[in-house]
Amino acid sequence: MSFSGWATTFAGLPVVNVEPDTELRSVDGPVAWRVCLWEYDGGTEFGSNAAFHDALEDFLDEVDAASVTALVVGTWGYAAFDDAPIAQLCAAADRLTSLKALFLGDITADECEVSWIRQGDLTPLLAAYPNLRILRVRGTGGLSLGRVRHTGLRELALEGGGLPAEMLRAVIDADLPGLERLELWLGTPRYGGDVGVADLGPLLDGARFPALRALGLRNAEIADRVAGAVDGAPLVARLEELDLSLGVMGDEGGEALLSGRPLTHLRRLDLRRNYLSERMAARLVAELPGVEVDVSDQQVEGEYGRYTAVSE
Repeated sequence: MSFSGWATTFAGLPVVNVEPDTELRSVDGPVAWRVCLWEYDGGTEFGSNAAFHDALEDFLDEVDAASVTALVVGTWGYAAFDDAPIAQLCAAADRLTSLKALFLGDITADECEVSWIRQGDLTPLLAAYPNLRILRVRGTGGLSLGRVRHTGLRELALEGGGLPAEMLRAVIDADLPGLERLELWLGTPRYGGDVGVADLGPLLDGARFPALRALGLRNAEIADRVAGAVDGAPLVARLEELDLSLGVMGDEGGEALLSGRPLTHLRRLDLRRNYLSERMAARLVAELPGVEVDVSDQQVEGEYGRYTAVSE
């Protein structure tokens, strides 16, 4: 699996694509606007993309920017070489005064492989939008986060083929007292994902994020070990949703989920697209009554082993 299509909904709203050099579509009700422009000039110089910069400015001039509550930013030129438009978004904060949800990097594999996407420092972005409630970011190349306090953020998702342990530590160190949903795509070392189970300890011990009720540790090559770490973790005891999907979990991980502290308090357990046997998948559903357990789309280990869902 790779990212093969653009988001059709975001923050509970339909996504409407902004076509460059085309009159803005008339919409009926709130939408999430999507701004993108794919352009590769053949060079390898890093920097911002002038054409995307103009496309975003044109959108902000044409739309009632103060009414925009959700924004999806697609490819900003060629994301392997062009910098994410974080500075431009920060500069637009005095116009996007109602922005509550931002998806930075709704980019397909045809536009740029996920491990090539150039992101940046999210710290000024969070400072510029104190009322932001949802932030979703795709791509972890160059991604960083300084010491931040943000009381408005409710949902944070970091998608990618590999999450650096340094970025995990930055998230854990962030002061996000209102955070309710956290989604981390751990990935594989081949794409920078060097998070180990020990690195997850300060998150799973429950001392951080007092409002957290939904946790995703997705797309993990260490999925079996993550399942073992979840067993008995203080944080898990107060979760309503646990998402361990898109990884390489086999029956060892499934057994760990069943043998530790009961997970029957959960409302939902997402184990989609792992490597559970039919027998183990059936046990998980049967032994967690009252929990919505999703064990769909299980894979069969091939000649070359198991693979996370999002890799290259």
